[in-house]
Amino acid sequence: MLKDKTAIVGIGQTEFSKSIDSTELNLACKAIKNALDDAGISPDQVDALGSFTYEETPEFEIARNLGFGNLTYWSQAPYGGGASCAAIGQVAMAIASGIANVGVVWRSRKRGDPSSRMWSHTDERIFDHWKWSRPSGLVRPVDESSMLIRRYMHQYDYSRESLGAVAISLRKYANSNDEALMQHKSLNLDDYMEARMISDPLCLFDNCLESDGAIAIIITNMDIAKKLQNKPAIIHAYSQGMNKEHQLMTHYHGADPLESSSYVTATNLWNLSDHSPKEIDVAQIYDAFSPMIPFSLEAYNFCSKGEALKLINEGLINIDGELPVNTSGGSLSEVYLHGMNLVTEAVRQIRGSATSQVNNAKLALVTTCDATPNAAILLKGE
Repeated sequence: MLKDKTAIVGIGQTEFSKSIDSTELNLACKAIKNALDDAGISPDQVDALGSFTYEETPEFEIARNLGFGNLTYWSQAPYGGGASCAAIGQVAMAIASGIANVGVVWRSRKRGDPSSRMWSHTDERIFDHWKWSRPSGLVRPVDESSMLIRRYMHQYDYSRESLGAVAISLRKYANSNDEALMQHKSLNLDDYMEARMISDPLCLFDNCLESDGAIAIIITNMDIAKKLQNKPAIIHAYSQGMNKEHQLMTHYHGADPLESSSYVTATNLWNLSDHSPKEIDVAQIYDAFSPMIPFSLEAYNFCSKGEALKLINEGLINIDGELPVNTSGGSLSEVYLHGMNLVTEAVRQIRGSATSQVNNAKLALVTTCDATPNAAILLKGE
């Protein structure tokens, strides 16, 4: 079994910026080298790689540029925002099974240029699954997410003011984080309500940042992890999930449009874990758009359906709340790298080195995109 047999022992990143004058390959190599140095591991010890299908740099370029040894495992995970925990879990399974010993998972992005964004390449004629939604004007992920949160707000009687608490809470975390792109920009409810609308009811501050940078993590078996300098963030449980009759980002026609693939991932994750939602000290929840946080809180059984926004407004996800969430500022206010920054923040929480540190954090949940096939990992300290 995978349980407690592997750990994240190194984390590394580049600078974050709206636009960096560098290639994705160069950024990836910098982040990976920083992660290896953090772990105290030589590049020639690496024998496994995991990345995103969206990654444009092939594995052999990474391996040759950094001087890796012979590789015995590599894999890629699909679905963009749904991929980070899947890529990590796949490498961890390879290491737990003995196929490899030292794995690298990375994400490198040049997102600041609008022409690099996936939906900027929509063709005039559409023949894939998008033909059911894009002719109706749902061209961007934000349009697709706005439909779900509008349904949620109608069904459970919430207002835009209630939703604003998500972005405001995460911005407070970013204000304490020197690496966050929004560190020096405060956000209050008036700012939120006056912001330009992007796709009603989602305004500017409900959207993730568009940013450049790279992040990497190092995974080893526990025998190696125990000999290294860092406190290991042990991978206790891992699960993927895709619900039946899923449609990417537009799961509007199921029996319950608000019951996403996260419900599948969560049910399996808790079944595989020795712990329950009540025991989790801190959560890093994928937040390309602010509604994904309340949706995921409900999917992972931290509260009942329809309760999440009420609890968030009562302080649930704040640093002094019952479940601090996205304590580095998340994708809304730190950086958007398809959720890899959520993984590094979870590791820092386990190590006790986060800028908004949760006291005695021993269990950290990391999730991926609620609206796609997704995955999650549960990290624990020794």
